[in-house]
Amino acid sequence: MTQLLEDSTVVISGVGTGLGREIALAAVRDGANVVLGARTEENLKSVCEEIDPTGAHVAYSVTDIADPESCSRLIATATERFGRVDALVNVAAKEDVFGGLEGADLSAWKAMLDVNVIGTLTLTQAALPELKKRGGAVVMIGSQAMFHPQLPQSAYATSKGALYAAMWSLAKELGQYRIRVNTVVPTWMWGPPVQLYVGLAAADRRVPEEDIIAEISKNMPLGEIPADDDVADAVVFFASNRARMLTGQTLFVNGGEFFR
Repeated sequence: MTQLLEDSTVVISGVGTGLGREIALAAVRDGANVVLGARTEENLKSVCEEIDPTGAHVAYSVTDIADPESCSRLIATATERFGRVDALVNVAAKEDVFGGLEGADLSAWKAMLDVNVIGTLTLTQAALPELKKRGGAVVMIGSQAMFHPQLPQSAYATSKGALYAAMWSLAKELGQYRIRVNTVVPTWMWGPPVQLYVGLAAADRRVPEEDIIAEISKNMPLGEIPADDDVADAVVFFASNRARMLTGQTLFVNGGEFFR
């Protein structure tokens, strides 16, 4: 049986211990070569070793998506190692600005928008010459905070909302080259960040972790917090030819918590 990403090369930004790692693992499982970008070389080396100790199907380049030259090097690494780029998955993002607008330090908002919006589009722009050769996919990672705020993260929600709007324009612009642009929107994801939150919240409130998990999942009809790898599977689908006629689309991975 043909694998979803057989003989494809997938570039993934923001690869650390969470979603980026899970997407890389899922892509290789489904037949892809993967090229990983992140700012921390130690994380990149660790994930590469985990995915494929032989190095036959994985490569990396230390990447700051806010730096155009860094983005170009990541794409060049893909073409030098594997000869092509078939899909780009934009995971890299700043998530460290909390609170609302009132009283906010707008310079912190600007820094987040510069990375999450301009940085993501900088890497996408760098990938276009290769993607145009054969067509392919760009997958954005959104956030349910764009539609249904749960935590006070107005800056983050705004940045992801801007990328969501950009997706429609890019789908229209790039369709002539058979480049598809879609967005996967997670809710809470059961992975290192949420596990840390659950542990801290439980300790602070002196309740079992199961109580915090139940609060998070209470409005999810499927009754379970989606895991990082559930989101990764949705990304692999959008990156594959199984989604060859899908562009400008949004796929929520949220256990049914929110419908749109």
